[in-house]
Amino acid sequence: MGEIDVPNDAHLRSRVGPTRPPLGARCSILVDGVAQAAHEGEPLLEVINRAQIELAQVCYHPQLGPVQTCDTCAVEIDGVIGRACGTPVRAGLVVRTQTNAARTAQRDAYDRLVANHDLYCTVCDNNNGNCTVHNTLTLLAPEHQTRPFQPKGYPKDTSNPFYQYDPDQCILCGRCVEACQNVQVNETLSIGWEMEQPRVLWDGGKPVGESSCVSCGHCVTVCPCNALIETSMVGQAGLFTGIPLPVWNAAIDVVKGVEVSTGLQAITAISEIESAGRDRYIQKTKTVCTYCGVGCSFDVWTKDRQLLKVEPGQGHANGISTCVKGKFGWDYVNSGERLTKPLIREATGFREASWDEALDLVASRLESIKAAHGPDALAFVASSKSTNEEIFLVQKFARQVIGTNNVDNCSRYCQSPATKGLSQTVGIGGDSGTIHDIEQATLVVTVGSNTAESHPVLATRIKRAQKLNGQQVIVFDLREHEMARRANQFIRPKPGTDFVWASALAKFILDNDLEDKVFLQNRVNGLDEYRESIADYTLAYAAAETGIPEATLEALARQIAAEDRVCILWAMGVTQQCGGSDTSAALSNLLLVTGNYGRTGTGAYPLRGHNNVQGAGDMGAMPDQVSGYQKITDPLAIQRHEREWGITLRPEKGIDNTEMMDAALEGTLKGLWISGEEMSLTDANVNHLAKGFEALDFLVVQDLYFTNTARYADVVLPAAASLEKEGTFTSTERRIQRLYQVMEPLKGTKPDWEIYQAVAQRLGANWAYTHPSDIMSEIARLTPSWVGVTYERLEGYRSLCWPVKEDGTDTPLLYTDRFHFPDGKAKLHPATYKPRQQAPSAEYDLHLNSGRMLEHFHEGNMTFQVPGIVSKAPDTFVEVSRELAAERGIQSGQWVRLVSPHGSVKVRALVTGRVQANELYLPMNARHAEAAVNRLTGSQGDSQTNTPAYKDASVRMELLPEVGDNPLPVTNHRWGHPTPQDGVEVERKWARPDYVFPGGLLPMHGDSLNTRVDNLSADD
Repeated sequence: MGEIDVPNDAHLRSRVGPTRPPLGARCSILVDGVAQAAHEGEPLLEVINRAQIELAQVCYHPQLGPVQTCDTCAVEIDGVIGRACGTPVRAGLVVRTQTNAARTAQRDAYDRLVANHDLYCTVCDNNNGNCTVHNTLTLLAPEHQTRPFQPKGYPKDTSNPFYQYDPDQCILCGRCVEACQNVQVNETLSIGWEMEQPRVLWDGGKPVGESSCVSCGHCVTVCPCNALIETSMVGQAGLFTGIPLPVWNAAIDVVKGVEVSTGLQAITAISEIESAGRDRYIQKTKTVCTYCGVGCSFDVWTKDRQLLKVEPGQGHANGISTCVKGKFGWDYVNSGERLTKPLIREATGFREASWDEALDLVASRLESIKAAHGPDALAFVASSKSTNEEIFLVQKFARQVIGTNNVDNCSRYCQSPATKGLSQTVGIGGDSGTIHDIEQATLVVTVGSNTAESHPVLATRIKRAQKLNGQQVIVFDLREHEMARRANQFIRPKPGTDFVWASALAKFILDNDLEDKVFLQNRVNGLDEYRESIADYTLAYAAAETGIPEATLEALARQIAAEDRVCILWAMGVTQQCGGSDTSAALSNLLLVTGNYGRTGTGAYPLRGHNNVQGAGDMGAMPDQVSGYQKITDPLAIQRHEREWGITLRPEKGIDNTEMMDAALEGTLKGLWISGEEMSLTDANVNHLAKGFEALDFLVVQDLYFTNTARYADVVLPAAASLEKEGTFTSTERRIQRLYQVMEPLKGTKPDWEIYQAVAQRLGANWAYTHPSDIMSEIARLTPSWVGVTYERLEGYRSLCWPVKEDGTDTPLLYTDRFHFPDGKAKLHPATYKPRQQAPSAEYDLHLNSGRMLEHFHEGNMTFQVPGIVSKAPDTFVEVSRELAAERGIQSGQWVRLVSPHGSVKVRALVTGRVQANELYLPMNARHAEAAVNRLTGSQGDSQTNTPAYKDASVRMELLPEVGDNPLPVTNHRWGHPTPQDGVEVERKWARPDYVFPGGLLPMHGDSLNTRVDNLSADD
């Protein structure tokens, strides 16, 4: 990534790379006769790359660091040939990169590599200008391959639906292993260095599709050739690819035969011409992931509407990282289930309509309802999957065109309590810092967060910091998910009691003088009142209420108080409780008491679930706030909007998502417009919701598919997917990023912003936006925390974390100088415990937990359109503990009926150790609406935000006679057995009797990497 014009150098602070110790002192070294600035201890190769000196480096990747398997970066270091990647800089080094000895070693190393690789670049699917093996051939310019290619004798592995592995093309560089072991930290891949013919192994030798591989795509992304390649690329990318296999093989033979007489350079020249030709029809477009809130960004490769691959690399949040959904979960865009014409309900069902007819009908019905019943008879729900610009227009439409504050978004279902709790304590309801801060913490505490499945790329950073840097990880959860298994300490409190242990830890810390006294005195208000509110939260009381032993609680309190940098992460296991806001405030209080705000590696992180749920709140899609969390009663906000919109904001708070259905049943809400939300499956107590939908006079649903919610609609409008439009998303880091149009909207669909504008114009509004950038300019004018946001400052992979000053300076880390209150001080929020309301009873004796799973997103409307994902996770299921299964005679695959006071569902059981005793776990995704978990959840919720208490649910289980297949097929990664190791373990390669350092030097041996590097630098 080149230098870019961002005032605060955000791109430098956010750059993704390997986990390394801090850089040493500045020093100077001599490279090819020129002095170069460096830091002691950094890889020599990075200094050479900064100097823009061309040097072969096949196995090296800036986000992996030194792997030291390929030897192609051999240079002369103080007169001795050594690896530039594995040599740590020290002051005064004299390095020469192009001596005869160095060039000979580089070519020899490359020749040894390609003896493992069948060079047929001209007809290779991966010949797209980014093949490291091909580019290194061009750089080193050898005339011939002196060591002939020898097949390895292993078949191609095509058992994974998303990518394939060809051992005969594998150069054994180990990049994929390093990425899997130490970036993704799934620890599936290794190299069998001791095998007679080494190869990459999945779970020590299982087929890829039957291993612990989570299909995150890291290995494919970093592979320097075509050994690992996306299935979607095979036979699709090149001018000569995709030809029948006999012709293909013959073409390869021709290429290989020509090389003998003409040399490699003639073949290379032809392949480069062919590669350049692909640029005419392969588009590479930057976008931002449309799934979770981590905010991964990457290039999407397309050929017309055909998606060839997703290529990450420059994204601030993710770098080379993706998850299965972000890398491979895009088939939904071209699904045959996409809506392509507006639908209008008639007595006999839905009929297709033109856009003009549908939009005219929407406008006229909204106008007539407003005229007959007033503006508050209408309400609007914005989508957390829409862009910021589109969400902004939803609330503008409600307030300016209709005149109501009845507008909300799906954060009401998940994150509103976290926003509330943080607003009460530190003033801003978002993450305190970025993923970089989470990586830098000495202790990470996660509470009610299945991070590895809900926010997989963010979880990789925690796993990596734990594995490589010794970060401590404590997990509070009901269920033993991956992060719980990896944690240094896994604690299972009783459901709904996180508030109690958090308050008890704070009390113990204060009572024992373990608090950060200076921080509290200088930066925090309300200590006396807070002490009084937690007076009863002794360790003994907490142990009785939570089930966590007193000794464990005391040790935790002492550890948190003693750690230098603490981050607390939480998600729906906290917020979807009756006391979600109070628990969020309690966690923030604990951070305040210990001084863990305003410093790198500290802070509160309520992880956002949807790609733009943070943006939905930021843009003012809420009943009492406009964009930037400005209250509708704020005089300055009123003044700004009056100047910009020509209306006076109404001061009365509108109704939220959960209140809308009650209002419909009461007859006060007549019309509702829902954009991109599957409310009929995601709202709690969906049977109650259905009655509310049916009570409405008019319902508009705007979505990609004919969803379950669309069944209740009067008008259904076909929307465009994120790949089909431009705009911005805001991630959980408060990071604003641009997405670009990858392809034209599917014929018959429209982006949301165009739909809102068309209806607004029909209702007399003077909206004349020509591009989403026009909307962003308006957002910046109305929103103090976004005043410096422009499309120019977000060009390409640039990003900004709000608040953003007028000069473009952003704020990745909050509260370094002051908290977001008038006096600049934080507030300790008095404690109020709100226990659960629907604990198990004699009739409903099992506690029901719910949440996400890695393969699917939310209810599954998008991911069930991806065949590869469906093959891994075909449908929902209920996890049953081994104890409960033994007690009641349940086996995996058995159908059961779960019954609550609100409804019932029929699902298959999965017996597992992930849950214990009378705990059940039902994923949120369901292929069929009849199995949706929210047929079981009730209407109780958080007292401050009305967020449903989804996690406060109890059921009984009825065993049914049918027994089906195990709901997790054998190809699901959860059946695999990872093989953890310390990266690629190149020492094992060096120990092979057939290993020779380039140029014929003896194999190197050493007790440690440092020894090897020192020996190589000074003694070899």
